[in-house]
Amino acid sequence: MAADVHEDGNGGRRDAERDASAGSAPQGVDHEFLALERELTYFLRRARANSGEMAREVHPDLEPSAYGLLARLEECGAQRATELAGYIGVGKATMSRQLRALEELGFVGREPDPADGRAWLVSLTERGREDFRRVRDARRARYVRQLAGWDRREVAELARLLHQLNAGAE
Repeated sequence: MAADVHEDGNGGRRDAERDASAGSAPQGVDHEFLALERELTYFLRRARANSGEMAREVHPDLEPSAYGLLARLEECGAQRATELAGYIGVGKATMSRQLRALEELGFVGREPDPADGRAWLVSLTERGREDFRRVRDARRARYVRQLAGWDRREVAELARLLHQLNAGAE
């Protein structure tokens, strides 16, 4: 039986069976949870790198974290900065800085909140929507290519399990 082989973050390859057997697990620790931790760490490292790449594809000056803001605005529509900050998990000052940068690049605009004239709603501009969708669609096409050998039920199961993991983390 062939060993599972994964790319590492530097374009190299790593052997999952070798990684699993390297060193011994502390007594009382389930190997399944060690394997989960290892694969999630690898997955998150790759996701951070991909987020930066996608942000640069939208615009070379875009911060990696700003891609998530564009995704949220595309999905949910206009929102207050405080809602975005809470969703992303950053403070108001960080959110203000990120939104200001997006506004200067022409990706978002602000308008008074009709429910509270003291507050502002942030939304994607047409340019922001078009540039974001172009990059998002290219990313989805990569997923389709990467998972071409998977049965659609496996893809659906992976999505379901990731949703369950994300819901449990909230």
